[in-house]
Amino acid sequence: MPEIRGTTIVAVRKNGQVAMAGDGQVTLGESVIMKGKARKVRRLYNDRVLVGFAGSTADAFTLEERFEGKLKEFAGDVTRAAVELAKDWRTDRILRRLEAMLLVADLEITLLLSGNGDVIEPDEGAVAIGSGGNYAYSAAMAYLDGSDLDAKNIAQRSIQIASEICVFTNNSITLEVLENE
Repeated sequence: MPEIRGTTIVAVRKNGQVAMAGDGQVTLGESVIMKGKARKVRRLYNDRVLVGFAGSTADAFTLEERFEGKLKEFAGDVTRAAVELAKDWRTDRILRRLEAMLLVADLEITLLLSGNGDVIEPDEGAVAIGSGGNYAYSAAMAYLDGSDLDAKNIAQRSIQIASEICVFTNNSITLEVLENE
């Protein structure tokens, strides 16, 4: 049975604003679009944390739920919640079979979480995952370096560009933004 996969997520941080965008395509195997308007970016923890996923959809939902539980357990501390989830993900026999990646962000930090136990804070103002992740990341880095656009517009335009190149990414974009008040 072919896997059902969600694809491209990008997070951009600039001038006190963090934006996370994802496309809406869910693909069955290598060739069938199952859904065009999936919501792969969400707000958690009283709308103060953003999370986006790529990979096997069921696996990603499981990880997202676990991350939300860790956020509650550690009073919204994104770093601690991410590290504890990564530990569980690596050591639990069932969890370590999950095939997905998460991007998580609050106003202070953006992290990439993988099944290898990775919790990575990007050096630059952008990070992306999924099939079109490299395209979205490249676009975001170019916009960060050469434009006056804010994080919201960079994230949205980066997914749009990825959708024009990657067959597993569409232009039905979900966009969430956190800003310093």
